[in-house]
Amino acid sequence: MMDGDSGLIEGPDGAQRCFWHGNEPDYLHYHDHEWGRPVIDDKRLFEKICLEGFQSGLSWITILRKRDNFREAFSGFDFETLASHGEWHVDLHLNNAGIVRHRGKIASVFNNARKAVEMCEEHGSLAKWFWSFEPGEDDRPAVVDFAYIKTNPTTDVSTHISKQLKAMGWTFVGPTTVYAFMQAMGLVNDHVQGCVCRELVELERSQFKRP
Repeated sequence: MMDGDSGLIEGPDGAQRCFWHGNEPDYLHYHDHEWGRPVIDDKRLFEKICLEGFQSGLSWITILRKRDNFREAFSGFDFETLASHGEWHVDLHLNNAGIVRHRGKIASVFNNARKAVEMCEEHGSLAKWFWSFEPGEDDRPAVVDFAYIKTNPTTDVSTHISKQLKAMGWTFVGPTTVYAFMQAMGLVNDHVQGCVCRELVELERSQFKRP
């Protein structure tokens, strides 16, 4: 059970963590070992921005539990491979019960793959582009607590990134989707104050070599 307004929940080991995983084993593992850890790998970044697009209107646990199916369907999110796929691939995936069968979201993967290739050609890597928008201290709250998380599903930075991506032709990259991506990929540390993972993530971020 969540501890009042702290946004914390006691885990099976007695430690306090962000509440949102609900102590579901697979979700708890994601919280402890993936969420907020800084990522530089382009395929993982591309995978996450696509999966956040699929999450729109759904819960992340739904996507997480289908993630292996998504990876199989979309060539491990190798965007250079996906960039060459055409309309018939969209129809093919609409028959795949293992993923979210939404034509617009499926088509978006192939569209964004082509845009990712263009981004790499212009900027060197997806990581270099995305990490160039990492918020500075002045753009972050003094304390990341539950009240902040509840009231900030987007930020000025995520809104700016979203506008930049849309201007380049990316789709399903609204400000909320982008901020969820930033949280997950470690561009910000939004483990709430008191979460056992907050200091671990902060240490990892301090040692992380930006592209």
